[in-house]
Amino acid sequence: MSLIPVKMARMMKCLAANKRLDSQTLRSALVNNMHPARMRSSNYKSLLRCVLFAATAVVLGAIGAPAARAATDQPAIIPLDQIKPGMRGVAYTIFAGDKIEPFDIEVVGILPNLMGPKQSIILVQLHGEKAEHTGVVAGMSGSPVYIDGKLAGALSLKFGVFVKEPLGGVTPIEDILSIPTDESPSSPKTLAANAAGADKLDSAVVTARVASGADLPHYPVPTKWAQLAGVSGDAFLEPIAAPLVFSGFAPSTLRQYAGDWTPYGMVATAGGTAAPEIDDAKVVPGDMVSMVLVQGDISMSAACTVTAVMEDRVYACGHPLFGLGSSAMPLARGRTLTTLSSDFNSTKIVNAGGVIGTLTEDRLTAVMGRVGPAPKMIPVELTVVTPGGEKQFHSEMIANPKLTPLLMGIVAFNGLTQNTAYGEGSTMKLSGTIDITGHSPVMLSDMYAPTDQFVPDGSFVASSVQSVFTRIFSNPYEMPTINKVALRVESMPDRRVASILNAWSEASEAQPGSPVVIKVLLRPYRGTPLIREIPITIPAQATRGSTLRVQVSDADSINRIPNLVAAQGRLGGLDQLISLLNRERRNNQIYVTLLKPTPTLLVEDKELPDAPLSQINVLDQRRLPGNSALLRESTAGEWSVPMDEIIAGSTSVFIKIK
Repeated sequence: MSLIPVKMARMMKCLAANKRLDSQTLRSALVNNMHPARMRSSNYKSLLRCVLFAATAVVLGAIGAPAARAATDQPAIIPLDQIKPGMRGVAYTIFAGDKIEPFDIEVVGILPNLMGPKQSIILVQLHGEKAEHTGVVAGMSGSPVYIDGKLAGALSLKFGVFVKEPLGGVTPIEDILSIPTDESPSSPKTLAANAAGADKLDSAVVTARVASGADLPHYPVPTKWAQLAGVSGDAFLEPIAAPLVFSGFAPSTLRQYAGDWTPYGMVATAGGTAAPEIDDAKVVPGDMVSMVLVQGDISMSAACTVTAVMEDRVYACGHPLFGLGSSAMPLARGRTLTTLSSDFNSTKIVNAGGVIGTLTEDRLTAVMGRVGPAPKMIPVELTVVTPGGEKQFHSEMIANPKLTPLLMGIVAFNGLTQNTAYGEGSTMKLSGTIDITGHSPVMLSDMYAPTDQFVPDGSFVASSVQSVFTRIFSNPYEMPTINKVALRVESMPDRRVASILNAWSEASEAQPGSPVVIKVLLRPYRGTPLIREIPITIPAQATRGSTLRVQVSDADSINRIPNLVAAQGRLGGLDQLISLLNRERRNNQIYVTLLKPTPTLLVEDKELPDAPLSQINVLDQRRLPGNSALLRESTAGEWSVPMDEIIAGSTSVFIKIK
């Protein structure tokens, strides 16, 4: 895509000043490589006073930015070492609608190595009525900056909160174009990226920072430059926030999860979606693009401004979105509704339009997408059942180890809380499946009761779903391919919880093979205590004279040890992890486990009771392998009784074998 010389920018300002100028004139000029002959002058007879500007633009365009430059040509750029303080240029962005508007910039200075080795930033001051009114706004990141008619970089940084001064940082275009692509390793650009090696390293640093929950990176501005810019001496620059637009989400969802996006530099806002249009894929520098996280009945997307378009590649943002490196995220056209001015954080309100391709790179200096097919997403079906009826939600979300678990939690929480029949104080029952290519499905089943904590009751279901997805995606064995997720949540009135108070047996002794009745005393929440009888059978091979322990417990007491083995990466693969997840005991049952005093070996996802002492001694001398664990007791039998409440607590009964 060709660039916009300064004279042509002045010409466009002249055109824009005319009241009869169509709002698409500037866009048409950009698409048509700024060739005045392609503008339909018959409709603009009153613009003859701009002929002088136009003629000058044609001459300069023929020299510095050929009007007929093909879309496959690399745009003319101005290297960082040629940019000096005091130089003036022009940047382009959208403040409302689809109208790309210019605003002037002036170079304040160069901040060398501000973001790291060989990662300098151009400090600029913005001029113009709108830019001075709003300052640098969320969604403006990626706005292309031209100096002497050549692309200098992308507006990417702003001063910290409560600084509405029209000052910003520009990522040099050389750093933007150096991000990895799938081009031939022998291409000059690829060689430059490989030689520098900084992009992948610094993207990993950004990812680590985000994963640890750290604040958005701050880049201190040297005092002399801060004084020149007219701000305090302890000023700092930070990435311009990207609007994160939620459509179809309840306000309670935005409040609950807004903090999760802060480390990514996102500003959570309510919004909508725009209907696909035939020209969605015809993006030019200054346009908006949206990176889609969730789409369907509900949607989530983050927005940035386009910096450059080369062949099918679209460069945007001028900084990382999530710092994910290689990615596969739907790239959509962004449609700006308006720009909200605020002393705290001005922002664009952007709706995601039609999907135009795939975001393939999310790097330190920019994001890059390709116009074409969209990536495959994970279909999610959520059914919410309440006394008032049943409601279904259909959506799709991106597949990413870091983001998908969080997105699943958000979708589950929103589906519950935006239901008109939802109310605090209800017990919820979750069931569902997660279909994974090449593996058995993961089966979900649990209950969740409200508490006296000042948190929404739906958050317990959401965090449980999020936890399961985290375990699946964070497994050290293979990257899972999830085909479909189906969740069903039933809401039941009252707080359905019962605690185990005591357990006993009428007989303290028993014969091998004889039946025994275990009585369990339960106290329901604010209810009358009750007794449940659970019949068990003593194994026929039980050793006479030995004492067996009967453990009466909830699910957590039994799941704890196998989960510890899995958490330490001691399983043999994803199949074993899925098997372990599916064998987890459910929290709405009473479990009675008969234990004998012989060791058990846990090897991967398998339990080996009654391990011979000789084998244990051999393993002990060689130290237990990394995928094994040793327990003091072995299970001789297990029984369970389903309940309508969540069971909590544990106790033991001892029976001597006669």
